[in-house]
Amino acid sequence: QVQLVESGGGLVQAGGSLRVSCAASGRTFSIYAMGWFRQAPGKEREFVAAITWSGGATFYADSVKGRFTISRSNANRTVDLQMNSLKPEDTAVYYCAAARRYYGARPSEYDYWGQGIKVTASS
Repeated sequence: QVQLVESGGGLVQAGGSLRVSCAASGRTFSIYAMGWFRQAPGKEREFVAAITWSGGATFYADSVKGRFTISRSNANRTVDLQMNSLKPEDTAVYYCAAARRYYGARPSEYDYWGQGIKVTASS
């Protein structure tokens, strides 16, 4: 019903910046909130940031607060995550997710997922 496609990411030195973007298509009217999660090898999927579509309310994981910024374009149904001051521990596959009912930090609260995109911050 909803398709999510990530773009951006890549490779940067520690201390540098990257951006990941998520474009939503399909029945996007059903989306209440969007989130970013990440998963590194050997680790569980971890919440990064979330935003509501209409109000633009945001919250962040403590590990990224002050360094990452989530933003959205309701007209384009696109959500971006600007990542500054990247650290090696930020290296992971980043997943865009859409929720129909919730605005939270738990993967189970999200209904649709993108394919993931790799972010690497080298030391």
